[in-house]
Amino acid sequence: MKRFASVFFISLAATLLAMNAHAQQPVYGGSMTVAMGVEPPGLDPTTATSAVIPRVVYSNVLEGLVKIDRNGKIVPALAKSHKISKDGKEYTFVLKKGVKFHDGKPFDAEDVKFTFERLMDVQKTGTVHPEYYKDIDSVQMVDSHTIKIRLKNVNSMFLFNLARPDSIIVNKQAVDKLKSAPVGTGPFKFVEWIPSDHITLAKFEDYHRKGIPYLDKVTFKFIGDPSAQIASLKAGDIDAIAYDVSPENALLLEKDPKFKVFNGYTTTKVIMSTNNSRKPFTDVRVRRAMAHAIDRNALIKGAMSGYGVPIGSHMDPGNPNYIDLTSTYPYNPEKAKQLLTEAGYPNGFEAIIKLPERYVYAKRSGEIIADMLSQVGINLKIELVEWGQWIDRVFKNADYDLTVIGHAEPFDISIYANPKYYFRYDNPKFQETLKKAEMEPNPKVQKELYIACQKIITEDAVNGFLYVLPSLPTMKKEVMNWWKDYPMTAIDVTEVWIQK
Repeated sequence: MKRFASVFFISLAATLLAMNAHAQQPVYGGSMTVAMGVEPPGLDPTTATSAVIPRVVYSNVLEGLVKIDRNGKIVPALAKSHKISKDGKEYTFVLKKGVKFHDGKPFDAEDVKFTFERLMDVQKTGTVHPEYYKDIDSVQMVDSHTIKIRLKNVNSMFLFNLARPDSIIVNKQAVDKLKSAPVGTGPFKFVEWIPSDHITLAKFEDYHRKGIPYLDKVTFKFIGDPSAQIASLKAGDIDAIAYDVSPENALLLEKDPKFKVFNGYTTTKVIMSTNNSRKPFTDVRVRRAMAHAIDRNALIKGAMSGYGVPIGSHMDPGNPNYIDLTSTYPYNPEKAKQLLTEAGYPNGFEAIIKLPERYVYAKRSGEIIADMLSQVGINLKIELVEWGQWIDRVFKNADYDLTVIGHAEPFDISIYANPKYYFRYDNPKFQETLKKAEMEPNPKVQKELYIACQKIITEDAVNGFLYVLPSLPTMKKEVMNWWKDYPMTAIDVTEVWIQK
């Protein structure tokens, strides 16, 4: 009898597993609506820095030679393979055949050559990140589907830069449409953009990866008010909120069986940006004192309801070169007071923290930090700043003492090598170490150099390194195969489907 029971239960378990596997098979058809808190200023990711742009077009409409997948790995896109020469200066890409742009034009090596010559012509095109392509010496068409890119110097970041949204391959015949009605090679084609309301994409039937996408239509709906987003989700007007879900709303929706919430990571490093050119922040002891005065775990609990991963330098845990440096400045108010005394501020000092009014996480974090720093004698006056003013005064002109902001750009530690960047940080040792890392072809040595870079800016306490912003994508339970983590600023719906 026991033997019969065990056989029966094994058989039943196998049947249930088979049924579950069948139930999880992707379903074709249907449409979905995704809420976005901010409307993009345009749809050309090569000439604007807004992270909202690639969230709509990256891998959905526009594709590069390679891309970042959901696991943060560089994988083929329009190039089916690539080879790097022994000296690390020549990249040969074999392009996929049979690829079409949405207007029917065949994709070939000429499009790749045109794209990179356009990206290198800063004066003409206004490329926002010319540094990604500064080492390109020549772009040569070997044949219609093979391209060789020769570099002046070894650049270990080059392949990663080709996976960024900036490096999407453009259609020469439709390049003028990029900003408002882009024509790409992706799984979805642009349909319409109704300003202040939505952008609609439709399935591209001739997509080069057979079998996908699963959805017929995707609409990105602009809903600025987080409460309105939640109300729309509950009412069934939208299917998912990709970003901007507040931690407290995520907690509530996690308990509702009609919805699911993913607690993932992004590339957004939230920092207390510090003006290193203004007294008293010119003194490393003052900056280290502030680092010891901030309790990251309490900050994450208070500002983010416990969501988010603490960081100790300017790199997110999804980066292959990441090292955990959170123990460098453990929470220690007494140590903070000691350092302030050594720096000549036994009674502390006053400063202004300018917080971007647009971002709730920044406002909450700034308020909690102000309270924490007051415990060691640093009294911060909070000034809420409209986003346009923050960009102009803080980011462009470094007219600030402290601020809180998230840096969304992946693998952007190189900003610390620019003395004119709004941190106003100038360390020749860091600059030299970064240069070596970027020119190192050996992955193992390269990683050691990037770890050294992280340690330098941590030891200098350039900024208050706080936490990685959680992704918290929230959706109806029927939405399947959504990205949990966001290793790239993207809302890639290529393989998303709706369970019937």
